[in-house]
Amino acid sequence: MSFDTTRLAWIREPKNYSVKEDRIAIRTEPHTDLWQKTYYRFINDNAPVLQMTTSEPYFSFVVKTCFEDAHTRFDQCGIVLYLDSENWLKASVEYENDSFQHLGSVVTNQGFSDWATTQIDAHVKEVWYRLSRREDDYRIEYSFDGEVFHQMRICHLVKGDQEIQFGIYACSPEESSFTAIFSEMEVMDCQWPAHDGQAPNMD
Repeated sequence: MSFDTTRLAWIREPKNYSVKEDRIAIRTEPHTDLWQKTYYRFINDNAPVLQMTTSEPYFSFVVKTCFEDAHTRFDQCGIVLYLDSENWLKASVEYENDSFQHLGSVVTNQGFSDWATTQIDAHVKEVWYRLSRREDDYRIEYSFDGEVFHQMRICHLVKGDQEIQFGIYACSPEESSFTAIFSEMEVMDCQWPAHDGQAPNMD
């Protein structure tokens, strides 16, 4: 399996974008986001998502994101695995202010989202992400140089055990718009090795 831009399909195609073999640019539109219920009690399901489909149970997907233009609270771009409005995951940097921003991930199962974050310096404008699949479990990693990756989280998707869709997204939840740039997109053998400790329980 390879990352082939001709196999990508939009969910909520944006008005302004460019898709090339080695570079994708998305211009966000105001009041676009992905979130389900938790804490805020609202549902936002209108962010543009560009994905490919696979049934491969073991793989990793890497992409470099550039968000130099982000300038308003919650402006974000990153990786996504969007199955339907109530089942998906995403990872991104969300702009906060001139001092810091949030590197984080959201996992949504059966209509409820969570949000795990850590603060990073506002001067960071490029991040690589690596999404790895082992059947219905997933690992999200980040890198500031494209070489050394650090784990953000391991998660399970209730509906992520068969054919899935994965790719990229960008959005601006508030009154904002910016251009997100994606490059160095690659699908490879799974970089998340099998666990070598305690044996699994038998079903």
